[in-house]
Amino acid sequence: MSAAKILVLHGPNLNLLGVREPGVYGTTTLEGINQALRELAVELSLELDIVQSNSEGALVDAIQGAMGTCQGILINPAAYTHTSVAIRDAIAATALPAVEVHLSNVHAREPFRSHSFIAPVAVGQICGFGPDSYLLGLRALAKRLGK
Repeated sequence: MSAAKILVLHGPNLNLLGVREPGVYGTTTLEGINQALRELAVELSLELDIVQSNSEGALVDAIQGAMGTCQGILINPAAYTHTSVAIRDAIAATALPAVEVHLSNVHAREPFRSHSFIAPVAVGQICGFGPDSYLLGLRALAKRLGK
């Protein structure tokens, strides 16, 4: 049986992890998160396609490109969580199970961060556990896929 392929999407400013507001986002770099995800993917018999973009259109293109090639999406839409109907609609259009993750607890921060356009089309949301949010999300997605 071939490994399920998961699209991992990192939204805007996540390329600055490790230096960007470490009091909020911690000191782990994006590459550190990606490496931890790759190691867990091996354990879970998953293949990952990892994309980071600061551009909403590039994220939409990646989501659309997952149709027919990926079995699920792990996404940290970052600031687009609260603003992007386009990303929400792309996830809905693919009909792929998506798990939304955030490093910080978005519900304990500024009030505008509590609203997610993504959550209603995701199978779940994990936030507030730092880099572990991604690992918990990948485990949840693997379980959802029967891996």
